[in-house]
Amino acid sequence: MSKRREFLIKAGLAAGAFSVNSMFNKVHASDFSALDRNYGHIAPKVLAEDEDFWSVIQQAYPVSRNIINLNNGGVSPCPKVVAEAVEKYNVLSNEGPSYFMWRILDMGREPLRNKLATLAGCDSEEIAINRNATEALNTVVFGLNLKAGEEVIGTKLDYPNMINAWKQRSTREGIIYTQLDFSFPTEDDDMIVSAFEKAITPKTRVLHITHVINWMGQILPVKKICDMARKHGLKTLVDGAHSFGLLDFKIPDLGCDYFGTSLHKFLSAPIGSGMLWIKRENIEHIWPLVCNDKPTGGDIRKFETLGTRSFPIEQGIGEAINFHEAIGSKRKEERIRYLKNYWAEKASEIKGVKIHTSLKDEYSCAICGVSVEGLTASDLEQKLFNDHKIHTVPINWENVNCVRVTPHVYTRKKDLDVFVKALQNIAGKA
Repeated sequence: MSKRREFLIKAGLAAGAFSVNSMFNKVHASDFSALDRNYGHIAPKVLAEDEDFWSVIQQAYPVSRNIINLNNGGVSPCPKVVAEAVEKYNVLSNEGPSYFMWRILDMGREPLRNKLATLAGCDSEEIAINRNATEALNTVVFGLNLKAGEEVIGTKLDYPNMINAWKQRSTREGIIYTQLDFSFPTEDDDMIVSAFEKAITPKTRVLHITHVINWMGQILPVKKICDMARKHGLKTLVDGAHSFGLLDFKIPDLGCDYFGTSLHKFLSAPIGSGMLWIKRENIEHIWPLVCNDKPTGGDIRKFETLGTRSFPIEQGIGEAINFHEAIGSKRKEERIRYLKNYWAEKASEIKGVKIHTSLKDEYSCAICGVSVEGLTASDLEQKLFNDHKIHTVPINWENVNCVRVTPHVYTRKKDLDVFVKALQNIAGKA
């Protein structure tokens, strides 16, 4: 063991993301300690407006200044220290892949599981590490023991990969897939909960709930829906792709049975990283998406039989959690919500501009939809990029037609001022 530890030290692995000598601690510890000394007494909602505090965090992101990236809802950039961790361990892996990956870096998964569990507020034996929310949620969708004629209820505004997964089960196996139709934004929790409850039939077994609707940022009252579902004896699957690492919550407090998320969005982990949470007593009842020798066992690791995978990414996830925790979950949520409201409130005063998202705290955080009268979403997106080098994404899904705008902690207020002026210019011409 002493020789092995000596080797790990020489390889730089004893200073990995899960140790006190992590890259984050080496690069950022002193700066973040100073921030805490100077700003630790300030409430997160007040601190959200302090540009001096957030400028330190902005500098940690190596983002391009050739464009203004306001599409962080798709995938977010990593802090420099996260990207460097992945690069460092990729280089090491290539020096002897089967040895350094399987015998050395693979030792990082259990510390990462523990770190994710602490962040999620749950038992580490309920966390599986994978590649994204689609993989996590599909594991549950296809792993549930449902028979022909049994029903799942979701909405038309769920993520397409989830909708298609349920449709595939419906086509192939004869389960009933019912989709509710909502018109968002709304500030009426009771209406949403009631719509789900009224749709329940004796055949209903599962409710599929999207925590934050990706199209325009509506936050659903997940806990209220899950509490209602439990009274009816139903299981609940929550799509947390746009909530984990953004909103300040613990997964078990939602009251759901299953939860899947991507870590490369608001947690700013490496691209291609995700997490699945399954309530412990439910693990044995879910079949793994990829084969395992104990498919009906109760070990959460049965969902990680993925074959060859990127071990350096797991070190990167660890560094992303270090960075996230140094900021503070509530501080991060309040800052990103402040940035969203900063531009949206100004844009709402422009003639011909429409905001498609509630600006109340309970109903939105980062994502907000905007449109300009006389232009399609695609037209507006193209004008923003071609004329102003502002990157957004056009949304044309069901009854949602807008451009989705999503800032992150690295986003500068002056970039949002440029965006608002761009909207003024475009609306004036339209």
